[in-house]
Amino acid sequence: MSDFTSNFWSVYVTAISLVGIFACLLLLWFSGKAKAMTANDNTTGHVWDGDLREMNNPLPRWWVWLFIITVVFSLAYLAMYPGLGSYAGKFGWSQVGQYEAEVAKGNKEVEPLYAKFNSMKPEDVAGDAQAMAIGERLFMNNCSQCHGSDAHGSKGFPNLTDKDWLHGGTPDKIVQTLTKGRIGNMPPMAAAVGSSDDVRNVANYVLSLSGSPHDSVKAALGKSKFGACAACHGADGKGNQAIGSPNLTDDIWLHGWGENAIVAMVNNGKVNQMPAQEHKLTESQIHVLASYVWSLSNKPGAVALK
Repeated sequence: MSDFTSNFWSVYVTAISLVGIFACLLLLWFSGKAKAMTANDNTTGHVWDGDLREMNNPLPRWWVWLFIITVVFSLAYLAMYPGLGSYAGKFGWSQVGQYEAEVAKGNKEVEPLYAKFNSMKPEDVAGDAQAMAIGERLFMNNCSQCHGSDAHGSKGFPNLTDKDWLHGGTPDKIVQTLTKGRIGNMPPMAAAVGSSDDVRNVANYVLSLSGSPHDSVKAALGKSKFGACAACHGADGKGNQAIGSPNLTDDIWLHGWGENAIVAMVNNGKVNQMPAQEHKLTESQIHVLASYVWSLSNKPGAVALK
């Protein structure tokens, strides 16, 4: 209910809930007072299957009391727990609060397991078999959905097993990325480059930087137009880790390879996001996970995921 800027919906939900409960009580009371027209044998006159007659008996007393108890329970529940619009209930319970409490309890239980790694350098943690087993589980649970179970990534999701890092591959940089997340923004550059032919020429020039198959004539024409891209990728096309701009000379293509893929990138731009993990993982868990990720491209044979 906190998503609404007006309290109308809170009042509406509260009214519907309470009116529904008291309407049930009113119906129960009315059904007990109402008198049906009956024959002398206490039947209503309705007959089925030849001899099955409907009697005019009152509701069983146990059923009535069970109904009343249910209503009382519902009122007590709504007083203690959220259910009446924005009213939080006497206990102040919420599913978010319960989740956070369970996570905090779990983190406290496993804290001793991580304690011995806190004072170790990432390079040393990467050499500890137990730490790497823990790191692998953390990776599988939190990172593999995007980067793959083998950490090789896919289109739009970086390969973590090579030496190509948009923001740097040192342990500190990896910790920073995991903690705060990253937002990559490649703005549409077609207007700055020039005509549609200029964009294709630049695409071929970019392909030439990594020795990829390209049209050499178009690449020569696109070289002068690459100046619009040099502010981020550098005059030599090797990128800038300070702002996360990719190296265009290494033949590693995060969002697809080829002239058409580059043209689409120049025309449309791209926004990518690596979500922050600081609200999901503890500092100790991030330390172990960062060490594990670092080990994927810095320790021979480290990529042996199960």
